[in-house]
Amino acid sequence: MKGGTAARALLDLLLPPCCVACGDPLVTRDPDAVICGGCRVRLAPLPPPRCSRCDMPMGTGRAAGHPCRECVDWPGALVQGWAATAMTAPAAQRLVHALKYDGWRRAARPMAEVMAARIPSLPLDALFVPVPTTMDRVRRRGFNQASLLARELARICSRPVADALERTGGGPSQVSLHPSQRRTNVKDVFEAGLAEGPTIVGRPVILVDDVLTTGATACAAARVLGEAGASGVTVLVFARAIPDPDGSPHPS
Repeated sequence: MKGGTAARALLDLLLPPCCVACGDPLVTRDPDAVICGGCRVRLAPLPPPRCSRCDMPMGTGRAAGHPCRECVDWPGALVQGWAATAMTAPAAQRLVHALKYDGWRRAARPMAEVMAARIPSLPLDALFVPVPTTMDRVRRRGFNQASLLARELARICSRPVADALERTGGGPSQVSLHPSQRRTNVKDVFEAGLAEGPTIVGRPVILVDDVLTTGATACAAARVLGEAGASGVTVLVFARAIPDPDGSPHPS
């Protein structure tokens, strides 16, 4: 047994790994597991009926016979939205927080597995494109969480990843901003910037992020990808924020 493996086995014996979502001990032989089976089951899909375009449950932003308010202003390039689960689920909130703020890179794998299970089908020429974050956040976190998710999805789905977007602007975090401020905050902050790798021209793009709240980031990124030649953009996220009864989005 190699030294690192032996040390990890001893550490697991002294400090058994626990689920990042509920804190219960993990009963598994998988050394990379971070979530228990019970919490994984609780990552349920968004309740039907849902908007056929943006996946938002009807009743939160749509009335029968009227356009969905959540995606009526989406650009033409953003043709579809998929979400694995709702951000209102405690397990989803804790997984997102573990990956995004606590540095749990291993959380990307179970999150991507749930996301992959949500995808009905993928064209053979589809590719994954992560939403880029600012260099300041990459330096502080050590990674871009959307990039980790995109690479796990690429492994699971056997499709390539293309870093086809660059973030050229900064701005504050979207979390505490009003929807109108979110749109302004991400306006003109993305540009096409693929130095090498698979081209997006004429290909369907799966835009990957951890959370979709108002859709401002996805819309801004999709416009750039469409202008760069993507045949269509589908945004795929782990969790979808559901607006509160007063219309304000659930914080992410």
